[in-house]
Amino acid sequence: MASEIRTRFINYMTLQGFSPHTKKSYLDGVTGLARFYNKSPDTLTNEEVQEYFLYLLEERKVAVGTCNAYRSGIVCFYRDLCHRDETRFPLPPRHQQKKLPVIFSEEEVQRLFPAAANLKHRVLLKTAYSAGLRVSELVRLQEKHIESDPSRMLIRVEQGKGKKDRYTTLSRDLLEELRTYWCKYHPEKWLFPGQKPDTHLTESAAQRAYYLAKKKCRSQ
Repeated sequence: MASEIRTRFINYMTLQGFSPHTKKSYLDGVTGLARFYNKSPDTLTNEEVQEYFLYLLEERKVAVGTCNAYRSGIVCFYRDLCHRDETRFPLPPRHQQKKLPVIFSEEEVQRLFPAAANLKHRVLLKTAYSAGLRVSELVRLQEKHIESDPSRMLIRVEQGKGKKDRYTTLSRDLLEELRTYWCKYHPEKWLFPGQKPDTHLTESAAQRAYYLAKKKCRSQ
């Protein structure tokens, strides 16, 4: 969130006599929204805000109570600071939420990958699906973990201190995708780097790549 609008929001809450806890909670809600879209929150539409809440509930599995706290801050921001009408952003009851499929059908997979925003996201999703990796494992992959020798064809998944590493199959199709990806991006340490080359992609960014591809599939 841009520093100017952040300061305006903080000043507004201070003048209204909000407690430090409430100010932090409200600011966290608006900051999370801005980071999700990587845009200034005052430029977002009501529909985009509602999509963000669906993402929190359906993809991140954030508790309804937490979402309600975020919503209070976001409603305050748009209603009182931006003077925007129609800012209720209703949340569905927990029992109405849709579950993510544990296993994708072949048709769903074929639609999901082309819907990825770019080559990096496509290879990210293909690696997760093909190798059966958890998000935490996926974002921490390094080139040295890819064992492409024809006699091996494995991906080594480091489990951290005190835990035994595990291996998962590296398909030939995925290897070709990884080679194409590497030739374009030339990642250094991390296979999927974050905004800074010395950091890996965050788990939330990887989840967002999946969510946006899934959303595009729905609109096609």
